Amino acid sequence: MALQHAQGQQIPFLMEAREQDKKTVLYLVNGEERILLDDIRWQGDSVKIGLHIFDADLIAKVDGAQMSGRFVKNDTATPYSVPFTAEHGLKNRFAAQPAAPAFNYDGKWEVLFTDKQGKSYKAIGVFEQQQHYLTGTFLTETGDYRYLEGQVDGRQLKLSTFDGNHAYLFTATPTSENTLQGDFYAGMSGYESWTARRNENAALASADTLTYLKPGYTSLSFTFPNLEGKPVSLADDKYKGKVVIVQLLGSWCPNCMDETQFLAPYYDKHKDRGLEIIGLGFERSPEFAKAAARLQKMKERLGVNYDLLVAGTSDKQAAAKALPALNHVMSFPTTIFIGRDGRVRKIHTGFSGPGTGKYYEAFVADFNKTVEALLAEK
Repeated sequence: MALQHAQGQQIPFLMEAREQDKKTVLYLVNGEERILLDDIRWQGDSVKIGLHIFDADLIAKVDGAQMSGRFVKNDTATPYSVPFTAEHGLKNRFAAQPAAPAFNYDGKWEVLFTDKQGKSYKAIGVFEQQQHYLTGTFLTETGDYRYLEGQVDGRQLKLSTFDGNHAYLFTATPTSENTLQGDFYAGMSGYESWTARRNENAALASADTLTYLKPGYTSLSFTFPNLEGKPVSLADDKYKGKVVIVQLLGSWCPNCMDETQFLAPYYDKHKDRGLEIIGLGFERSPEFAKAAARLQKMKERLGVNYDLLVAGTSDKQAAAKALPALNHVMSFPTTIFIGRDGRVRKIHTGFSGPGTGKYYEAFVADFNKTVEALLAEK
């Protein structure tokens, strides 16, 4: 399967069909990841496939073993529609018989992405190569690019992913034994160039330093409606004397999906120890009913048993105004740790998800250490 980028590139992805509970379901495949798609609606020879928690669909016409249609996002301010084609039985994301690998991409790379306007940002590339087969991701200061999968074709790197919301294609070739030059195609028309230098010591700014309380503030204060429209405040009795984690999220955000899949079972395990979590949803739609419906779907799909509130729109400046104690909102997700005394103890920007391997493991270890210390306070 492949999405057609505006610059002529194809962004390939894999989708598996399986029988489950006496019906056919689909899975988006990205390396180790499998994303369930069970909202499948047929009308004659046409099919509409709801894309997990996201307000997006694959809409296609089926002709034998072929499928053609469009990837559509329903919650964007301007129309978003990307052509795609699919063929049943193809198991290779890229070439079935690539040229013999002639470069080793394995390891850690210091990366610089540059957009069409010349604006740049830093990242870390981490790749694992087994002959032709290549997996990995990019970490940035606002989150990671999740599970990437592809191959080394001769000297060329090829990686892609499609998670139901983001579609990415990365290509690169070496300019020396330790440097790369590449291209990054995203979704309908996004494009950035990138360069990389092999560097096992590459590092980004600490995620615990990028967002902080303004001078004069020691705590947060907010009141937002829950999914039933009832106002919920951090000052409510439910949260007094508790360790509270405030999660800034959006149902449209794949990194938020990853963090929520971590937080939901964590909350279920530790809620009886004096832990609460509040998810502040910043959604695409300013209409409460639409925003609440998107968060409700996320809640059901991901098994969320902590409070989700409709806090505003997905604009970062609007989110910062909703939480005036913060210096800014730099990323969705952002995670705020509050002690039993109501004081903010730490703010973590972004999220390094399970696709980052050891970086995710380091986050989990630090998260556990932070929460255990706060729970131990009396």
